[in-house]
Amino acid sequence: MTTRTSVLALSLLGIAACGGSQQPAAATPPPAPAPAPSPAAATTPTPEAPKAEAPKEEKPAATAAPAPPAPAVRYTEGFATPESVLYDEAGDRYLVSNINGKPLDTDNNGYIAELSPEGKVVKDKFIAGGANKVKLDAPKGMGIHGGILYVADISTVRKFDAKTGAPKGDIPIKGATFLNDISISADGKVYVSDSGLKMGSSGLEPDGSDAIYVIDKAGKVKPVAKTKDLGAPNGVLATDKGLLVVTFGTGELYRLDDKGKKEDVTKLPEGMLDGIVMVGDSLLISSWKGEAVYKGKLNDKFEAVLTGQKAPADIGFDTKRHRVLIPHFMDHTVEAYEVK
Repeated sequence: MTTRTSVLALSLLGIAACGGSQQPAAATPPPAPAPAPSPAAATTPTPEAPKAEAPKEEKPAATAAPAPPAPAVRYTEGFATPESVLYDEAGDRYLVSNINGKPLDTDNNGYIAELSPEGKVVKDKFIAGGANKVKLDAPKGMGIHGGILYVADISTVRKFDAKTGAPKGDIPIKGATFLNDISISADGKVYVSDSGLKMGSSGLEPDGSDAIYVIDKAGKVKPVAKTKDLGAPNGVLATDKGLLVVTFGTGELYRLDDKGKKEDVTKLPEGMLDGIVMVGDSLLISSWKGEAVYKGKLNDKFEAVLTGQKAPADIGFDTKRHRVLIPHFMDHTVEAYEVK
């Protein structure tokens, strides 16, 4: 098993179960037997030298890790495995996709909650699988363009009226196995990542379908890139300089050119990257392994601006209040933090 495969299989096991479990500690090998004494040492005892008293070392006091800042708003009710938070600028509200089970279960019980920026759950199920002719299994990344809400759902991009939540059709993505994030360009092209995962005997594991797809304004789908070298692509961000991608498998940020080639590959301090948003001329990126949100630029250094963030999934950004919106996948909560 390669390093990438083992990291994904072990780390994503907790995601598949919607909870964590500790691995048993590795057994400690017994100490090697001491070598037998030489004949000379056995017959001629050596007098012991007086033992010098070792100087006492003064150990510095342990420094406690800095506590994360208090969130501007914290939501604790109405979520079931929240995966993505989207700021709807036109409606001045937060939309939260909830898997409500395992990430690949076709159970039609996924839903999208609607929150107010003031801290209230306006509708715990603004859009709900199984209600009002809605099909929604395990919703993840979202985007809005032209009054339509696009939602990544395993192997299909589903469309809804952004105001009413009414279903507006589906766009199947042939060959996709784990559609994850969505980003929409200014001209209406919908980009969606496929992290290339399947359910194995011990949880989620790579299946080699890693890809980035684009849906044009006519609804036609084509791959921008499709290769295992994409590194389990997760968060995507359409910019005027190309599509930016962060990976869960390799901990990379990179730009895809028009031909789907990786450019400007940038490593972050920790991996298992999920969400990506633009703030001014900088990027905010969430990391499960780092339990942090990092800030930086392509081809430059990234530093943690928020720490102590357990399982920070697909983040959003409130441009009006300058808040990063963090869904906590394992804790079933959503928090909003003001960032500079």
